[in-house]
Amino acid sequence: MRIGWSILALLALLLAPLASRATSCTAQAELGSLDRDALAAATGRVATAVLAQDFNALQANLLPQEASQWSGIHAAVEQAAPLVKGGNFQLRDVYLLDASDQTATADAQFFCSNATGSLTVTINMSALPPGRYAVVLADAVGSPLAGQMGLVLAWDGAATAWKLAGLTVRPGKFDGHDGVWYWMRARELAANEPKSDSWSAWLSYDAARYLLLPVDFLSSPNLDKLRKEQSLIAPPQNQFPMSLPDGDRTWKIDAVGLDASLHEPDLGVAYDSTGVTDPAALRTEATSVMSAFLKAEPGIRANFHGLWAYAEKDGKRTPVMELPMKEIP
Repeated sequence: MRIGWSILALLALLLAPLASRATSCTAQAELGSLDRDALAAATGRVATAVLAQDFNALQANLLPQEASQWSGIHAAVEQAAPLVKGGNFQLRDVYLLDASDQTATADAQFFCSNATGSLTVTINMSALPPGRYAVVLADAVGSPLAGQMGLVLAWDGAATAWKLAGLTVRPGKFDGHDGVWYWMRARELAANEPKSDSWSAWLSYDAARYLLLPVDFLSSPNLDKLRKEQSLIAPPQNQFPMSLPDGDRTWKIDAVGLDASLHEPDLGVAYDSTGVTDPAALRTEATSVMSAFLKAEPGIRANFHGLWAYAEKDGKRTPVMELPMKEIP
């Protein structure tokens, strides 16, 4: 898989519901002033360092247990530069997670409710050591790509300070369109009977989800609503592997999904390669595959920026190239 526009350091944060043991969560509005101020200050230090590409400040704020992950975090922050360029730090949400009563490292699920209990956000973590943590969402307001950051902070008792334990950075817009725009677009594509485009609708829901939050381990009533709408569409992945005729040969497509490697609404197409290794021949093969896919699903061309081709051979998946739709025959 390509890693470039985001990273999550060491703490494995998963989508699947997990067993909860001795955990609690406090949402931002319910935090006491001491916790709120300390977390806001720690987030500000990290987020400002990301915006300024200040690696000394970032390393100084890194949790000691994450020192072995520094090279990955350094690379991710470098690659996040265009996402946050021209923006100013703004705090969005803070969730204080308390797993200090755990007796050992364990999977944990946190339910973060407001004072009335009318809204609950769920956060899932895997293999979480006992301790206090915070999940913080922040924005680079004013950046052209509407960069957004997801931070995991951990309380470092030795330093009596909050330290960085994990970081993701994502765009908040594709071509000037945010997650709400893609959500509305998905609805239109799904409802446009009798010419509904289930492929474009499904993948537009994926784009909406990706742009709405910078992390994948947090679930909210709003996202639950999105997933419920998306579930009413026949999932394109049920068609894999796809066989696509192309003249005297047939291509096998194993997967198609959102690929934001270039901060554009691209799709990644994974296909079975014939095994060619010459770069020119591999590009020719990839172009033929992408062309065959768009002929089979023509609606894709009008709703996404381009395609990535991934060649699969002997259990290995290799990125070949990206082409804008207008360059694919």
